[in-house]
Amino acid sequence: MNNFSRLDLNLLVTLDTLLAERNVTRAAERLNLSQPSVSVQLAKLREVFGDPLLLPAQRGMRPTARADELREPLREALEALGRAVAPTRPFEPAGASTTWRVAAADYAESAILLPSLAGLRAAAPNTRLAVVEAVPSRMARQLESGEIDLFFHTSVGAPPGLHARVLFNERYVLVGRAGHPRLKRRPTLAQFCALEHVVVSLAGGGFAGPTDEALAERGLARRVVLSVPHFLFMMSAVAGTDMVAMLPERLARSAPGLSVVEAPLEVPGYEMAMLWHERRHRDPAHRWLREQIASNL
Repeated sequence: MNNFSRLDLNLLVTLDTLLAERNVTRAAERLNLSQPSVSVQLAKLREVFGDPLLLPAQRGMRPTARADELREPLREALEALGRAVAPTRPFEPAGASTTWRVAAADYAESAILLPSLAGLRAAAPNTRLAVVEAVPSRMARQLESGEIDLFFHTSVGAPPGLHARVLFNERYVLVGRAGHPRLKRRPTLAQFCALEHVVVSLAGGGFAGPTDEALAERGLARRVVLSVPHFLFMMSAVAGTDMVAMLPERLARSAPGLSVVEAPLEVPGYEMAMLWHERRHRDPAHRWLREQIASNL
């Protein structure tokens, strides 16, 4: 058919009803239209298809061969269109088989995803969760393309235009191995600076962080002797040596074999956020996942 651009949905609905009723009057009643209006639409359909479609018969109308060919494809197409424009069905986690992909650094894995896993598995046992490396420079592109569903990152540094939900505020505490002789009580600022420190450098190889900025404002510096890329390595290094570290409190409180004390200076913390793109914002399954994660923290 070369005149597809001349068709509209109303004509196709009318044709489907006429083929079912084979009577203009009954079709008009089903469509809540007048009989002349349906007759006008039938005339347009005949012109577009180049076929009479329905011919007068003793009782009602008789479809042509072309109309018989159209009957099933037209019914299937209208049913598919109806499903496409129907209201979105609510997400049913118990029967879902969704695969989600989220980006998280090791801190977010431990502080956000790990507390959520048991509830997620219990509520949606047939779903799958893929945790991929968090690379901030790829965040906007991965979320926009649908390569990942959620990205966990600090509120500071998140690209504009993304949806964000702050999950919690994090603060730093001083940690060392259990029984560390210098951490039996809160150290003085001078004692703190004299200790051997480990830092996490997400960019790799850095020996300074928020603690060093806070010290520099006082004209002080600490001894940073080890730079590592991951918090897990940091905690292992601290647990097995006399080195210490400024660690996010959520990691420190759950880590065995570590002593935790308040640092002798205030180091600014950060907001931890869950980020996603507008394309997933209203999706019921995605919305459920976001609520599931947030409710388990």
